[in-house]
Order: sequence, then structure tokens, then C-alpha cells
Amino acid sequence: MTDTNPLELLDIAQKVAAAAGTLAASMRSDGISVAATKSSQLDIVTQADTAVETLIRDRLRELRPDDGFFGEESGEAGGTSGIIWVVDPIDGTVNYLYGSPYWAVSIAATAPGPGSTRLSVAACVHAPALGAQYTAAAGHPARRNGVELRANLDVPLAKALVSTGFMYDLATRPRVLADLTALTPLIRDVRIGGAAALDICAVAEGLTDGYVQRGLPLWDYAAATLIAAQAGADVRGLGGGAPSSPLLVIAGKGLAGAIEPHLA
Repeated sequence: MTDTNPLELLDIAQKVAAAAGTLAASMRSDGISVAATKSSQLDIVTQADTAVETLIRDRLRELRPDDGFFGEESGEAGGTSGIIWVVDPIDGTVNYLYGSPYWAVSIAATAPGPGSTRLSVAACVHAPALGAQYTAAAGHPARRNGVELRANLDVPLAKALVSTGFMYDLATRPRVLADLTALTPLIRDVRIGGAAALDICAVAEGLTDGYVQRGLPLWDYAAATLIAAQAGADVRGLGGGAPSSPLLVIAGKGLAGAIEPHLA
């Protein structure tokens, strides 16, 4: 792993996310519209998505010219330092388009892990319309606006408040509905917020007890999963392995293991 200090990377992530959030909020106030679609007619891109990602990419290139970059809108650019920044310029684009405050800028610095894996070492999820900035660095606590976070621990399945979401690919939705059909008789209730990074941060903050999602791209969870893990949550993928797009289960200790066997 690179010897770059995670706290130095976190400081950069916070400053760049704040600038990006200011631009996104300003563009939302001025009025935005759909600029394009991606995987389906439901998977939209606004002018703000591309403008905000350009700002983030350019600022990171100025500050860390040897680093790589992987953004939702512009794809991947190589680097030589070992650090790759994984960016979602506006997580919760549909919320943003409709005027909901539940959207965020998500920035994670990742470093080489065991084998071919990569590990998030610094993370910022910045939600300007909510007045919230969630942060974490490897080996350091997760925080919201500087206040340390702690996930809810030892929550029994029957009392769990669990969030999830639907992907834009309509073919994936029956699988999510099957998961909900299996889980809802066993838990307290379900929430669907529409911004994955913030839903995961809600577990870190104790606003919900767990989060389940399938098919989530890396840029949606790279930052938030580090924040949840540093807040004491169990962050896992298929079969209890590393978090990945096929399945994410994030919950307080014990609860993630209780949820997973019930998923379709």
C-alpha cells in the first residue's frame, strides 16, 4: 500500500467535495435539466453531474497529479502513485433533479489492497442541502461535521430498520422485490432514500440499522462503506466477503449476518 497519509488524503477529499457541493447547489438553484441518459431512460445525467465531476477531476489533478481517477461520468484515468480517486459527482441524481435535498458528492481515495483488490483509505460524502459532511480515514473514526459516529450495535433482526434502493436497470428490480418480500416480515420496517451513499452513511450515524443493495456501482459505495466501517458497522458482500457490486450488506455487528441468509 502507498505510504500516503490517509489524513492528508481526507483533507483533500473534504476540500474538493465542499467546492463540488457548492457548484452543484448553485446549479440546482439556477435550474437544471436532463442532459442525457446512460444505461436506460431512467438512468439520467444532468448538466450538473458532468460539470461537478469536471471540477473534481481538475482540482484533484492540480493537487495530486500522479494519482488515478475513476468517475461515474468520465470513466477512468491512470496514475502512477497507487492512489485512485473514485468519484460520484452527484449521488442521488433523481432526488437532485426533483429538488429533494437528499443528494451528495461522494469522493474516496483508494489504495492497493491484498491481491488485485483496492481499499478505500479516505472518504468524504458531502451533502450541502442537508448541511452534512461525512468523513473517515483508515485507522481513524468516522465523523459527521466533526462529531464522531457510531453505528447501532446488537440490534435484533425483528427490531431492525433497513434501507435499500432500486437500480435503474428494470431487469434487476424483481430481485430487489424478492429480497424485500423475504425481509419485511422479519424486520421493523424498510426505508428507500434514493441516494446510496447517504443511505450507507445513515447506518454509520445510527439513523437506520442496516442497508442492503444489489448491483451498486463502485462510485456509489467506495466512500460511504469506509465511513460505515469506521463507525463500527459490518460491511460485507456475497458470502460475507468483501463489499462488491453483486451484493452489499451493511449493518451493526451481528445484524449483517442475520440479514444475509434471508436474501433471495
